Amino acid sequence: MRKLTAVFSALVLLVAGCSTGTDAVTRGTNFEFVSPGGQVDITYEGDQRKPLPPLSGEDLMTEGKQISVSDFAGKVVVINLWGSWCPPCRTEAPELERVQREVPGVQVLGLDVREDNRNAPQDFVRDRGLTYPSIYDPPGRSLLMLKGYPRNAVPSTIVLDKQHRVAMVFLRGLLASDLIPVVQRLAAE
Repeated sequence: MRKLTAVFSALVLLVAGCSTGTDAVTRGTNFEFVSPGGQVDITYEGDQRKPLPPLSGEDLMTEGKQISVSDFAGKVVVINLWGSWCPPCRTEAPELERVQREVPGVQVLGLDVREDNRNAPQDFVRDRGLTYPSIYDPPGRSLLMLKGYPRNAVPSTIVLDKQHRVAMVFLRGLLASDLIPVVQRLAAE
């Protein structure tokens, strides 16, 4: 039983994307994710901010239509990983809608993951009256280019500044009160 517990614990750490390092961004010009000391709210300032690799995918609500972060040039972009199966996402989605409505110059972009059937997330969006777009990405392939990012951390949120550099990462559910001060500061930069 102890061996099974140890193996399970190691697996949980691996799946959660735990890594080591003293800095939130490693060397280079592309964003590489590290969670210093296991932090769940990670801020990137100045030279720590690195551009997000191109992120795009199929619109959840309109098959065949593509959405890209680059569609929102000059805006602060809040990328939220979510799933209709995720209980904290049910609380978080209306909070993100509030941020979208209340803060000028900010665009929320959902990234729906681990949903094999499009109907459930589409119902989720309609039932909650969400107006911000979401990329439909069941296997989470669009996140592969984010080196070290824990794709299983749902919900989680990546906040980009107006130059689409990673400014903050939240590896937890959020309320509008958590996010509004961050995006207001970035929108004012």
